[in-house]
Amino acid sequence: MNFFRGVMGGQAAGPQPSGAETIQKLCDRVASSTLLEDRRDAVRALKSLSKKYRMEVGTQAMDHLINILQTDRSDSEILGYALDTLYNIICNDEEEEQDENAQKQADDLGVQFTDKFIQDPEHVTLLLTMLEEFDFHVRWPGVKLLTAILKNQGVQVQGIILVSPMGVSRLMDLLADSREVIRNDGLLLLQQLTKSNAAIQKIVAFENAFERLLDIITEEGSSDGGIVVEDCLLLLLNLLKNNSSNQNFFKEGSYIQRMKPWFEVGDDNSGWSAQKVTNLHLMLQLVRVMVSPVNSPGATASCQKSMYQCGLLQQLCTILMATGVPADILTETINTVSEVIRGSQVNQDYFASVNAPSNPPRPAIVVLLMSMVNERQPFVLRCAVLYCFQCFLYKNQKGQGEIVATLLPSTIDANSISAGQLLCGGLFSADSLSNWCAAVALAHALQDNLTQKEQLLRVQLATSLGKPPVSLLQQCTNILSQGSKVQTRVGLLMLLCTWISNCPIAVTHFLHNQENVPFLTAQISENLGEDERLVQGLCALLLGICIYYNDNSLENYTKEKLKQLIEKRIGKENFVEKLGFITKHELYSRAAQKPQPVFPSPEQMLFDHEFTKLVKELEGMITKAVHKSSEEEKKEEEVKKTLEQHDNIVTQYKELIREQDAQIQELKEQVSSMASQAEQMQTTITQQVSQIQQHKDQYNILKLKLGKDNQSQGDGSQMNGLQTEELTQLREEMEELRKEHTLFQSQLSDKDTLINTLRSEMSQTAEGSAAGSDNTELLKELEALRSQVQSQSAEINQMKTERQELLRRAEAGSSDAAPSSDGSLDAAKMAELESRLAALTTDTERLKGEAKSSSESRAELEQQLASVNSTVAILQTEKAKLQTEVQESKKEQDDLLMLLADQDQKIHSLKQRLKDLGETVDDEDDLDARDQTDDEEEEEDDDED
Repeated sequence: MNFFRGVMGGQAAGPQPSGAETIQKLCDRVASSTLLEDRRDAVRALKSLSKKYRMEVGTQAMDHLINILQTDRSDSEILGYALDTLYNIICNDEEEEQDENAQKQADDLGVQFTDKFIQDPEHVTLLLTMLEEFDFHVRWPGVKLLTAILKNQGVQVQGIILVSPMGVSRLMDLLADSREVIRNDGLLLLQQLTKSNAAIQKIVAFENAFERLLDIITEEGSSDGGIVVEDCLLLLLNLLKNNSSNQNFFKEGSYIQRMKPWFEVGDDNSGWSAQKVTNLHLMLQLVRVMVSPVNSPGATASCQKSMYQCGLLQQLCTILMATGVPADILTETINTVSEVIRGSQVNQDYFASVNAPSNPPRPAIVVLLMSMVNERQPFVLRCAVLYCFQCFLYKNQKGQGEIVATLLPSTIDANSISAGQLLCGGLFSADSLSNWCAAVALAHALQDNLTQKEQLLRVQLATSLGKPPVSLLQQCTNILSQGSKVQTRVGLLMLLCTWISNCPIAVTHFLHNQENVPFLTAQISENLGEDERLVQGLCALLLGICIYYNDNSLENYTKEKLKQLIEKRIGKENFVEKLGFITKHELYSRAAQKPQPVFPSPEQMLFDHEFTKLVKELEGMITKAVHKSSEEEKKEEEVKKTLEQHDNIVTQYKELIREQDAQIQELKEQVSSMASQAEQMQTTITQQVSQIQQHKDQYNILKLKLGKDNQSQGDGSQMNGLQTEELTQLREEMEELRKEHTLFQSQLSDKDTLINTLRSEMSQTAEGSAAGSDNTELLKELEALRSQVQSQSAEINQMKTERQELLRRAEAGSSDAAPSSDGSLDAAKMAELESRLAALTTDTERLKGEAKSSSESRAELEQQLASVNSTVAILQTEKAKLQTEVQESKKEQDDLLMLLADQDQKIHSLKQRLKDLGETVDDEDDLDARDQTDDEEEEEDDDED
């Protein structure tokens, strides 16, 4: 203990030891002391020296401190001292008084000690076990130390924790700690842990992190809360940003609905604290992460739907129209509303119905546009309003039509300000930024909407009193030719390119003005400075669109004449080079990255995201169109027409095949219904067979009875009475048999009707082969039915013979008695039954003949189907040959073009060499003129002769 008294403040005699020596002695004491108290005091002394002598303590004592963590687990006090010491030597505390070099050295030192600590992954695992200790003096320093290690070497430590059993779960338990200090530092630890690691983000999310964090935010007062709310929101952003799995889990867990209370701002908006502004800004960013344009369209649409259904969009619109909201919160709210409604028709319709609380009420879109064209508003706010307007019109043809309608003469209301009036005012104001924003906004009202492009051609503007009105298209070109600022001209050129692209009528209107084409060619052909290169490129794009979408309705400005003009005035290569200036501009790639217009300064606001897509689509097409000759275009048109004709033929055959398929399906259904009916008839026949068997049995019984009566030779009156009774019973049985055969005959008639119907339908279609097999089965069933009818007829004849024999016996037994009236009546009925049976036999023969004719019709249908199939195969073969010929023709045209280009280049080089040598070389135009003159002179000579 005397040693520690000397170190910690006692006035010892003699020279004082240096810091390094003292630290060495303390390290020796930690390593060699057997008493826990001595080691604890030594570690406490190292902790007090660790900030001042960071290098020495880290170099000499780190291994001893790690050994303490491994061996002295039972004493929380010494563990706390060891963890604090390690934190002091690893953490890079930023001190304001240090200069940049000193701070950089300190950071490097912390990274070096962190590397030394994590060389053995077991050290990180040991630290994770420390966090399971509930003791405050162990758990809190452990949280701080792990946070510092993650700050210095996040990727390596994340990998160690990820493979550690229950590593992430142990850290999630920190959020449930009742001590706010540990919970809050646990939030900071999880922020560092979840940075740029999707796997850990998923594990944390499925450890119920969303539920816990939202509960903490609610407990702390939501947007009115303190720094803890900010930390929770930052952790939520880490978990959700660019992580589609967590975003889907957040939406499916109904956590979007829990975000709505965050934005319930009171009427009194004066006194927004800096912390509240920060919290609300992060909350808005969290909403934007869920509906970001970079997410998959399906996930974004689902989140947009949930935000509308739970009332979150309505709450955001309330903040948008509220007063007293800070400018940065208002700007971020506009951006958030923009992405919530982008591409969602329901949300866009709701936003169009929102009115500002003014007198009289005005649509929110009009109020926002007033801010956009007002040069006094902050630049970021104007960009946000432009983004909101673009998102409102994105894939919203209904909204585009409403905006354009406010410019048409029939819908203009002189007593109110409309969106169209504001856009026109901004388009022609003195502020170049307003010109650019209005031009881009109007271009989005025309994006991919041919109807609105044509409608906008009707807009007329009154430039000044006493002068006739001019069209909006003409006014844009007039301002363009006046040589205004670069930003204004770029905006107008983007509007014109969007307007006339894919709209031949607009191209005709543009070319109808005789001054437009000369202006464009003059702009492209001039050699201007760097600032004007972009304008030249856009002029080349506009002229190229006039060529590509030209319908040749104007004789002076057909495709061929415009290309000749480019070749003479500009040169094709020069034209293509100027066209390439657009994509080579440094701001082009920045605008193409994301839809939101984000610019560091107003001067750099030149390109629109949707316009970059249009340039990418049209650049190659225009280049090909300029280099193509008229003959190539004619050939391509002929090939297109041929292909269209073949496609029409194929389409017709496809329709025919569809119709035949439908007919075959109907026949199949009819055959199946007939098969079911045949089954029913088969069941009926089976029943009749069983009844016939019963009649046989009854006849056998009667035979036995009559045989006994003949042997007994009883009195005549008794026998006559028995005979009369038996004859009566036989008469009833024969009557029943007659009724059954009548029913069977009617069923056969129905079957004949069905067969005739099938024959008529099968003769109307060429596709009867599919039902052929079913018809065959049906015919087989009919053959079986006929055989059964024949057998029944034979049995009936046998029964008739037996009955006659019985009657003959009865007459022999009573030869003296006169035949009664009942016997004569029975004979008449039997004769009638015999006639009906004969008719039934005739019908059976007729049915056989019809079945034979049905089989012949089926054979004819099979032949017709085979011929149709062969015709279809031949047509398909012809189509394949035509497609192959078209491909070969295109390939030959490309090869010919390459040969012609090489020949032209060689001729040009040879002419140039002849000119250099002093020879006179005639141009092709002069030679053509001379040939024409010579031909005319020869014709005159022939006439004179």
